[in-house]
Amino acid sequence: MKKTFADKVIQFNNHLIFSEKLPADFKVLNPFQDNAETMQVMQAFYKKFYNDSLERKFIIGINPSRHGAGVTGVPFTDTKRLENVCGIKMQSAYTHEISSVFMYDMIYEFGGVHSFYKNFYINSPFPLAIIRKANNGNWLNANYYDDEKLFKAVKDFMIQSLKTHIGFGLNTNEAYILGKKNASFIHVLNKEAKLFKKLITLEHPRFIQQYKSKEKKLYINKYISVLGNSCAENL
Repeated sequence: MKKTFADKVIQFNNHLIFSEKLPADFKVLNPFQDNAETMQVMQAFYKKFYNDSLERKFIIGINPSRHGAGVTGVPFTDTKRLENVCGIKMQSAYTHEISSVFMYDMIYEFGGVHSFYKNFYINSPFPLAIIRKANNGNWLNANYYDDEKLFKAVKDFMIQSLKTHIGFGLNTNEAYILGKKNASFIHVLNKEAKLFKKLITLEHPRFIQQYKSKEKKLYINKYISVLGNSCAENL
């Protein structure tokens, strides 16, 4: 029996392990191993929106935050939007993540979750949350590019992850990168591994929510224009 897009994503997440050594004070969080319900709601999400064999275009994030996909297992989706927009309730956690707010406001303007997820797949080249120990001993969200040694430690894993994502059924003519600094690193990986013909950069939702909130509508319109044109080209 042919595997659906959902089957492939779920299988990937089921076997998602990062065991390489990281620089001191960095740690990886794997929500699929840390919380059994994360696996359940992740599977419900993909079965609901990706249970087909449609080709989609790739939206590439950085790496999950502890309060978004680091809990739900679904990129740019906190528990509030997972329940209120996607109709999937998580009992063991309740999170609010600002990137998720922007993403789902944009998805609403795009035409809603069913329309959006039929056309796009979102994930990250490093699909697990990374945290860093601060000077005061607290653990904070970190990005894969925050430290040169960290990037070197995860680089090969990221390339293999991108190749696996493409194998789910992604269009390689173009992909969309969230965040300008993220884009500079993805361009390096793309040049080395020759994954996508064209890369298009969009401002990261967290940047927009934190620093450009008064112009949020303009950024939503930009997303809709860029992504909507992509869908029109496929008609």
